[in-house]
Amino acid sequence: MSRIGKLPVAIPAGVKVTVAADTFTVEGPKGKLSQAYDPIVEIKVEGDKAVVTRKEESKRGRSCHGLYRNLLNNMVLGVANGFSKSLVVNGVGYRAEVQGKLLVLNLGYSNDFIAAIPEGLSVTADAQGKITITGVRKDQVGEFAAEVRKLRGPEPYKGKGIRYETEVIKRKVGKSGVK
Repeated sequence: MSRIGKLPVAIPAGVKVTVAADTFTVEGPKGKLSQAYDPIVEIKVEGDKAVVTRKEESKRGRSCHGLYRNLLNNMVLGVANGFSKSLVVNGVGYRAEVQGKLLVLNLGYSNDFIAAIPEGLSVTADAQGKITITGVRKDQVGEFAAEVRKLRGPEPYKGKGIRYETEVIKRKVGKSGVK
C-alpha cells in the first residue's frame, strides 16, 4: 500500500465531501472545489473521514492512489483554512503594490512589471515589501508565487530581488580588496 494513499483524509466540521461517478466535490466555508478522478481508484466517505483505495495493483493504480488522496486532502484543507505564500521584495527602490486585479512591481528596471492576479486568489502588498498571496487551491497559490518570484529572483551578492519569506539566500563574498 502507498504510505500516503492509505492514510484517511480527516474532514473537519463545516466541510462536505460528495463523490460522484468520476468527480469528487468539496464544499466549505471558503468555497467549493471539484476534481475529476480516474476510476482506477475508489473514494468512500465514512463519517468525518474519506478513504481512497485502489482497485488494481498496477503501477498506474499505485501512483493514482497517492495522487488522488493528496489532491482530496489539499482540497479539504483549502476550503477549510485556505493556503497562503509570502514573498519579500528586497532592494533599494524595489516596491510592490496592488491596483485592483493587478500586481504592479517596480524591480529596478526602466518599466514596471504588471502581473494579472488570477481568479480565486487574493494578493496584499504592504509598505515593507511583503507580498501575501492567499487562495483555496494550493497549486494555484504556489504557481502564482513562483511566477512573481521569477520576475526578479534573489541574487547572492547583495540579496536584492524577490524571495519567499522562509527562503534563506546563501550570500557570496564578492570581490574582496583587490588593489
